[in-house]
Amino acid sequence: MRKKVIAANWKMYKTPDQSRDFFRDFLPLVSGHDRDEIVVCPPFVDLHVAVAAAKNSSVAIGAQDVHWKKEGAYTGEISTGMLLAAGATHVIIGHSERRQYFGETDDVVNLKLKAALEAGLTPICCVGEVLEEREANLTEDVLRRQCLRAFHAISNKKAAKLIVAYEPVWAIGTGKTATPQMAADAHALIRTEAAKAFGAEHAEKLPILYGGSVKPENAKALMAETEVDGALVGGASLDPKSFSAIVKY
Repeated sequence: MRKKVIAANWKMYKTPDQSRDFFRDFLPLVSGHDRDEIVVCPPFVDLHVAVAAAKNSSVAIGAQDVHWKKEGAYTGEISTGMLLAAGATHVIIGHSERRQYFGETDDVVNLKLKAALEAGLTPICCVGEVLEEREANLTEDVLRRQCLRAFHAISNKKAAKLIVAYEPVWAIGTGKTATPQMAADAHALIRTEAAKAFGAEHAEKLPILYGGSVKPENAKALMAETEVDGALVGGASLDPKSFSAIVKY
């Protein structure tokens, strides 16, 4: 059995003070919950506050992005070493918004993935199709391409820390949700691609999360699917009660 991972992506929301308030209210709601791994990914400026607030709890803290170089003249970028020094253990890579608004390619995702794994961070690598691709029946082609390039030249040993999140982009922030069966089918395809890259044994252990308008109302049905190993939660993770309800689906 793969342990489920419930991860929060706060995107560009919450100041440090608001982050502190969130953990004050959230941690008591999930105290003693050890069935699933819980990860919260706040903005960079909130990392120190989040790490301090989550200390002595079972909640891990991650970042929302990372650069692939260790250091250099890359204004505005954050390195793996900086994330580790701030206390982060996880990092989201290749989120659909990074791809859509900031021009991240599959090859850039691969560079970031390698850097995160090399540094000992646990990357949550995002893949998924947009609405036009879904309607043109290109979902499988898109997922195969994204996985093939993201996983390129990553060793089986390094891949042991990898987490993948399937994001049907058309379901993010739209209120639309892939049905549990649609999610399960996509996850099965991703696992097949992982088996090609890392071998069947590693692929069987790979946690694959669903991310696309996950809410307290649909979390239980999604988590009931054998192939769904958790969730990457956006908007619903900003409220302590809402996110704790998803954690305790």
